[in-house]
Amino acid sequence: MKKFFHLAGWFLKARFLGRQAPLQTVLFINDECDLACLHCNIHNKKNPRTKSYQTIREELEYSHALGSRFVDFEGGEPFLWREGDRRFDDLVGLAREVGFYSATVTTNAQRPFPGCKADSVWVSLDGLGGHHDRVRGRGAFERLVKNVETCGHPRVSANMVVNSLNYPSVAETIEFVAKNPFLKSISINFHTPFAGTEKLFLDWPARREVIDLVIGLKKKGRPVMNSVSGLKLMKGTEYVKRCWVTNFIMPDGTRLPECQGRVSQVCDRCGFCMAGEMNSVFSFKPDTILAGLGLRVGS
Repeated sequence: MKKFFHLAGWFLKARFLGRQAPLQTVLFINDECDLACLHCNIHNKKNPRTKSYQTIREELEYSHALGSRFVDFEGGEPFLWREGDRRFDDLVGLAREVGFYSATVTTNAQRPFPGCKADSVWVSLDGLGGHHDRVRGRGAFERLVKNVETCGHPRVSANMVVNSLNYPSVAETIEFVAKNPFLKSISINFHTPFAGTEKLFLDWPARREVIDLVIGLKKKGRPVMNSVSGLKLMKGTEYVKRCWVTNFIMPDGTRLPECQGRVSQVCDRCGFCMAGEMNSVFSFKPDTILAGLGLRVGS
């Protein structure tokens, strides 16, 4: 109930009073990774950085003071984080100590994560078999499947970023998640062409076809996290973006009040489906509101 009342209060203040306070935080805890994915603009191959426990505490406290109550830990690869005897799960405990209602983690699932204490785990699944491996490296898909099957976590979902290489695999990936007893749902996003990754951008006609495909599968009962209203908006970018809903803290400590897409001047090719979802929430789309409640209140 505490989460529900916070969400209701936040929405009323934002929608009717114009208060722009973050609801969630994306906190990058390192830029070290055990893969070298084609689309990534975060991985620091030469001099990877890992934030200290104290730094992460300060960044959580800062975000909480802004009003954020949900945090997603990202990297690099978050499960590589360590400081002395501390491991990733200690950061989940820290987030709860600071006052966050839930802490999630986004991982490439290349190493086992049994007993993970995060409220939800998002694994990056960019297609089946060779489609995934083409983006993330040989053997990555097999390791992901094995580690998901053995983690024992009740709330593991997949996140697929659709690009010019893996878009033919969207339907089979959604069906794979639907049939996999270890995966709860799948979220669909599209590649945002940050510098050096422009070739992976999926052209607009192909994106629209993919969105229609995803909507069709969702209507058939497949476990697609996105709402139909939010997906429809992602066919273009002619809608109001409320990216201030999430504050970002980058691996180098840079604190951004919204997605880094604006700084990088790629908003006209945005692929982050949360942009469409938040517009739909503020437009009172029932399917989007229900999807958001399921994500936040249910976590």
